[in-house]
Amino acid sequence: MRVFVTGAGGQVGREVVAALRDHDVVAADHAALDVSDRDAVLQAVTTSVPDAIVHLGAWTAVDACETDPDRALVVNSLGTRHVADAARRIGARVCYLSTDYVFDGTKPDPYVEWDTPHPLSVYGRSKYRGECEVDPDATIVRTSWVCGRHGHNMVKTILRLAADRKDLAFVDDQHGHPTFAGDLALMVVRLVVDRRPGLFHVTNQGVASWYEFARAVVESAGLDASLVRPIATRDLDPPRPAPRPANSVLDNAALRGSGLPMLPHFRDSLESLVADLTRA
Repeated sequence: MRVFVTGAGGQVGREVVAALRDHDVVAADHAALDVSDRDAVLQAVTTSVPDAIVHLGAWTAVDACETDPDRALVVNSLGTRHVADAARRIGARVCYLSTDYVFDGTKPDPYVEWDTPHPLSVYGRSKYRGECEVDPDATIVRTSWVCGRHGHNMVKTILRLAADRKDLAFVDDQHGHPTFAGDLALMVVRLVVDRRPGLFHVTNQGVASWYEFARAVVESAGLDASLVRPIATRDLDPPRPAPRPANSVLDNAALRGSGLPMLPHFRDSLESLVADLTRA
């Protein structure tokens, strides 16, 4: 297949490009393609004529989106409209990466693909509107709490803070599935190659609060987990501009029902990632 990847320079994008090594890949990072530029998107896609587009290009700075909603909509919502428009013109399939932030987090149980979104934040609304821009035969992948070898993410932040401080506070009232970019990329590529339409929740297995996840990161690095203490979201100082869903747990019901394999438990992937990062 020829696959066009937007956002190819991001932490998921770099892993997706690597996972597509047996295919003909057109990798467009932000410097090469601004998805908010309709003419540029149409030209890039109609010139390369891919079989599929993996649309990862997005503005993911959740708190910054809250203070600049217009930019969030232009990049995340309109940008997806441009990609979908270009794909229609050449008959390419689209795989769009979305987020747990499309939910408000008030459901007591894990969210399945058929639950009705109700985003609380500007970022969540902009990504959900992006979901609404793609055609019914597109693939939508929702994921959560992404981290990996590339880019900025919570694992790298926790390791950096743990090396410098004797006391770390992380919230214990937000729960989700930590997801590793390399594992996520392999499933994204499988869904694209299989040409599977519809909505899929794709996360690593295992539920944790940010406090529990931070302890797991510290333990994986061979440090004393007692330096991490729990804190309530309401006690964050300063508070985060964007509201976070308290329950970000995504049930991978569509994967399971389709007979597709689940991603590994997050602790298994975390051990490998921390080992890679601490060796670097």
